[in-house]
Amino acid sequence: MRKEDKSAIIEGLSVTLKEYPHFYLTDIEALDAEKTGALRRECFKNGVKLVVVKNKLLKKALDNTEVDFTPLHTALKGSTAVMFTHTANSPARLIKELTKNAKKGEELKPKLKAAYAQESFYIGAEHLDALVHVKSKNELIADVIALLQSPVKNVISALQSSGQTVLGILTTLEKR
Repeated sequence: MRKEDKSAIIEGLSVTLKEYPHFYLTDIEALDAEKTGALRRECFKNGVKLVVVKNKLLKKALDNTEVDFTPLHTALKGSTAVMFTHTANSPARLIKELTKNAKKGEELKPKLKAAYAQESFYIGAEHLDALVHVKSKNELIADVIALLQSPVKNVISALQSSGQTVLGILTTLEKR
């Protein structure tokens, strides 16, 4: 590969890294054409951009960004595919779904090598379950709003029911 081609790929990866706040490094090496096609379709459906890259080029692209991605350098061995996403847990759910039907003793593919999600590093496949349960910013905001609304709803319902109770007592006294 020519030096100009390599620099163009590095520049493209650097732009993509800045565009997407979360990405996963995965190993899809042993997948056949049918499974790779299914993986690409599922990625497209879930808003995940899947890119197969050379480790050296990805390492240089990671070094070109403002964030220090050196913890991920240990995961850049063997074949690497990068899953870029705007939703932190989307690739983890996708990997979990695709590997749940694997036969016993069979190596799970796609396999999580590392991830950068919610400004944190996750190195190794053992973090897949934790990544599945990572909530996005919008989900966290919705949880906080729901927690803030529940006391207000309780006060309003208490005021409404007590108003009806007082009205019922006054009506009963009036009839006597």
